[in-house]
Amino acid sequence: QLQAFGGGSVQAGGSLRLSCAASGRTSSSYPTGWFRQAPGKERAFVAAITRTGGTTYYADSAKGRFSISRDNPKNLVYLQMNSLEPDDTAVYYCAAAPVIYNSAGYYREEQYAYWGQGTQVTVSS
Repeated sequence: QLQAFGGGSVQAGGSLRLSCAASGRTSSSYPTGWFRQAPGKERAFVAAITRTGGTTYYADSAKGRFSISRDNPKNLVYLQMNSLEPDDTAVYYCAAAPVIYNSAGYYREEQYAYWGQGTQVTVSS
């Protein structure tokens, strides 16, 4: 199982750190991604990280503002979000997969077998 938490309401320019906790059948070292779904829009990729944390991937909208990291002994994956904008308002989901075979796969939600319940992020102007 995955559980995402750390969402909340912030003003534009603020920061939040989301956390994704792995438990049960979901290994703490699975490749993990963050996706988000804004009101009226489809779910979209935000960031992802390999099992060791050695490689990270970001959507263009997240580059330079968001940072994904992991702490495998603590079974946690983080998404540090800085310089938040109203367009970042969405429900954020973490997702994990036992294996992702190539870089392109990290960007595709169908590659992820396990999903958390989502945490709401609201950014006001």
